[in-house]
Amino acid sequence: MTARFDRMCLDIQLSSPGSPGNGTNPEQLFAAGWSACFIGAMGIAAGKIKVALPPDLAVDAEVDLGTAGGVFLLQARLNVRVPGLEREVAQALVDAAHQTCPYSKATRGNIDVVINLV
Repeated sequence: MTARFDRMCLDIQLSSPGSPGNGTNPEQLFAAGWSACFIGAMGIAAGKIKVALPPDLAVDAEVDLGTAGGVFLLQARLNVRVPGLEREVAQALVDAAHQTCPYSKATRGNIDVVINLV
């Protein structure tokens, strides 16, 4: 198996972790990447069961930086909106995406993650 990685350039102003600052903080970047990746994984899952995803599908990822015992940690919520699909079908797509999305795989067992189908 061969992995392919595309190089892209992103020019943004960064802010410190946990701060609103004048730029984008690492938690916001992580949330944006995870949302995009999760939507892609849902598309793959939908293709396998021959279901069309709605154009107004949305994944709102919320990533929080916290501390416990002086150690930094992350927690996340993915709020997934799949209008027009039966709830059982939408839930199956969310579950499949959470198993295949690389961000979901990287966080599994490492941070608290809640996925809400809204």
